[in-house]
Amino acid sequence: MAIKDWALDDQPREKLLAGGPAALSDAELLAIFLRTGCRGHSAVDVANALIDHYGGLRGLLAADINALKQALGLGTVKSIQLKAVLEIARRYLDECLQRGQQLSSPQDTRDYLLLNLRDRHYEVFLCLFLDNKNRVILLEEMFRGTIDAANVYPREVAKRALELNAAALILAHNHPSGDPEPSAADQAITQRIRAGLELIDVRLLDHLIIGDNECRSLAEHGLL
Repeated sequence: MAIKDWALDDQPREKLLAGGPAALSDAELLAIFLRTGCRGHSAVDVANALIDHYGGLRGLLAADINALKQALGLGTVKSIQLKAVLEIARRYLDECLQRGQQLSSPQDTRDYLLLNLRDRHYEVFLCLFLDNKNRVILLEEMFRGTIDAANVYPREVAKRALELNAAALILAHNHPSGDPEPSAADQAITQRIRAGLELIDVRLLDHLIIGDNECRSLAEHGLL
């Protein structure tokens, strides 16, 4: 049965109008994006099939665009649109970390870092430089490594902090393994960076480690 023939309360668009987007399932939200199904399958059917195939929305959005183009109900145009939707979400969260904006919500920072780092297949080390009122100066990728390590140089972090006249920093890096637990090496480099920053009167506020949909704070665990 086509979606237009469903009861109004069951149609994704009507449900969204009545209860807001949070009232919809992942498949129903994706069906609104897809707009149409294919022969013998409604848009919700296609959405459910895609989610099952990729193991969820995250897997679907992270998939290679060439693979998406071959998927049921997508094709080139919708695959491009899907990648555009993901980039819109990234840029939306990026606006939460715009220069001059005060970090009033630690969760916004975590959401942004999770979206940008959790699906990387190599380690990336970021620095969030802040002024003396904890307003964002710059979020910058400082170092990039391999699947299980990145060479991090505390001297370069301190040098960049001086160049930007930063008063405080938040460090972040990902674990491609998906395990966000800080290693002994993570703790050691954090203390080395902290010691170097103290010499130039810059505070290290936290070091966040991004795993598989998790974010671990060294400060919250008493490791900073």
